[in-house]
Amino acid sequence: MKSEVDSYTASLDCVHCGLCLEACPTYGVLGLETDSPRGRIYLMRALAEDRIDDVDAIRPHLEQCLDCRACETACPSGVRYGHILETVRADLEEARPRRDLASRVRRLLLRHLVAHQGRLRLAFRLGRVAEALGLRWLAFRIGLLPRKMDALVPRIPPAAERRSLAGRYPAKGEKRGTVGLFTGCVMEQVFGRINVVTRDLLVANGFEVVVPASQTCCGALSLHDGQREDARRTARHNLQAFADCDVVLNNSAGCGAALREVGELLGTDEAHAFGARCRDVTEFLAEVGLAAEPAPFPHKVAYDAPCHLCHAQKVRTAPLEVLRQVPGIELVPHPTSEDCCGSAGIYNLVHRQLAAEIGDRKAAALRASGAQVVVSGNPGCMMQIRAHLDPGDGIEVRHPVELLLPSQHDRT
Repeated sequence: MKSEVDSYTASLDCVHCGLCLEACPTYGVLGLETDSPRGRIYLMRALAEDRIDDVDAIRPHLEQCLDCRACETACPSGVRYGHILETVRADLEEARPRRDLASRVRRLLLRHLVAHQGRLRLAFRLGRVAEALGLRWLAFRIGLLPRKMDALVPRIPPAAERRSLAGRYPAKGEKRGTVGLFTGCVMEQVFGRINVVTRDLLVANGFEVVVPASQTCCGALSLHDGQREDARRTARHNLQAFADCDVVLNNSAGCGAALREVGELLGTDEAHAFGARCRDVTEFLAEVGLAAEPAPFPHKVAYDAPCHLCHAQKVRTAPLEVLRQVPGIELVPHPTSEDCCGSAGIYNLVHRQLAAEIGDRKAAALRASGAQVVVSGNPGCMMQIRAHLDPGDGIEVRHPVELLLPSQHDRT
């Protein structure tokens, strides 16, 4: 199996030193070599060398990987594990597609629903009606959905929070520049309020914000699932949508990593140039500086770094730099700041037990930190952390942009 990224050649950079083991969340829970980065690379290499005939024997180990890429940070040899894994997953899917019902349904939803903004908006409107009729409660009550999933699947916000932000928004005060804002697919429907806050934050800091109506899903969920061509289609669509934007900002680490790495996915100069223009909103604000002072926020705050921000995009200090500028804030450290929380897109819905154990470890560390508020720049992480904290903990979960708004804006 060959592709644009030669996964076999890239795998040879791994010297099996084992420094990745402690960084791997699945190895930390399961303690199995086959569920570690080193072990998975060995399996993928054996497959390429035709030393393994049964693809189904190794597929579960590859699918149990969260693709958090913490192993890339730990690796002294610079092994590009995430690209190797995604390439092999896609090669396997093209050569031998999964035929089980769950995979077929997931493929159908990603290809024909998530990748189409209009259909997704309609689905969420219908979902909102179903919740109003009590069908969500009934599904959990009669066992159609596992009770533990209730906390992981957020309530659908009212229509006002799910509306499209497509348009052009003028800067306040002296204009410092123009930026494009990527609003995402599920992000728009579940965390639309965060998109509004992001827009308002940029406007308040002197930037004209352009939100193209033709933008679509970033393709990350499809790529993680091995649907490479689907991810390429959405990537090409977004290249056209943001063609006139010199800077493209996002507020979701998973989307940001996919946008930033679109050059590798498509392999064109245009795509590489687009990826170079993409920035996380906190990274951008740390670079240009805050023109509007944030409102005071006198609370103990723990910053939890999304894996696809710190490990994939290598953005570590920027969120903390801008958060330190919030008057009254007390940033409290915790030892698992760059450890995976177990969300990983839809991983916590597909691998519920394993994700739950990883999530419980994260929640325990956050409780021990003494934080009153946890901030994380990825919606999946926010949902996962919120689901594993107990209501009695009294710990709020927020997005960093919510703490950066100036005083004339409402953070609630």
